Amino acid sequence: MTAAWFIARRELGAYLRTMSGYVIAAAALLMQGILFNAFALGSEHNRLSTEVLSQFFWTYSGVIMTASVLLSMRLLAEERQLGTVVLLASSPVREREIVLGKFLSALGFLILITLPSIFMPLLILVNGKLSVGHVATGYLGLFLLGSASLAIGTLGSTLARSQLLAAIISGGMVVGMILLHPLGALTQRPLDDVLFALGIWHQHFPPFQSGMIHLRDVVYYLAVTYFALFVSTRVLEARRWR
Repeated sequence: MTAAWFIARRELGAYLRTMSGYVIAAAALLMQGILFNAFALGSEHNRLSTEVLSQFFWTYSGVIMTASVLLSMRLLAEERQLGTVVLLASSPVREREIVLGKFLSALGFLILITLPSIFMPLLILVNGKLSVGHVATGYLGLFLLGSASLAIGTLGSTLARSQLLAAIISGGMVVGMILLHPLGALTQRPLDDVLFALGIWHQHFPPFQSGMIHLRDVVYYLAVTYFALFVSTRVLEARRWR
């Protein structure tokens, strides 16, 4: 685990030293600011504070998933693109430590660019009231959604040979998991229940958006994160012995 933390610190420093990290952070906050003003605040002046806050988390969930794909595309694909993956594979570090360290660095940076967005919910206090529990629950949901999306992005980065291809693969997998819910609406039981349960957004994120925590949703996001990182480790192991 010491090696994983070392890799995480090094990779987090890389995000903070390179322009791409700041571009992603600025783009995410700018996009959320625009969406918050357009959809959450809107033109309706008589909306309840809870509705505005719920709409904020709804818009930010899309930003989180997009930022997760962009942040994760460089994790392992960049190593293969630059040819440094051979040095990484020959080092006395286990594959799970490499994957975990890379993932934790992206998750840490995602948290850093999410924290400044807290001023947007605070704007509700100008003309309304704010529930601390609702805010905390919403950000917990964003953290879990971002963790699952980053883990999927890590898998995509492990499979790809370039950062662009990693972004395409990761984005395709995330979008595919979003579309499982609409697909389930077109099928019959019990298949529809399975597709609904596997969807990454429609069934599992809205409770957090509304200020509620369901154990099944927490377990789902943690399970997706674990499974994606587990598969990423196995892919990396297979490539080391190829």
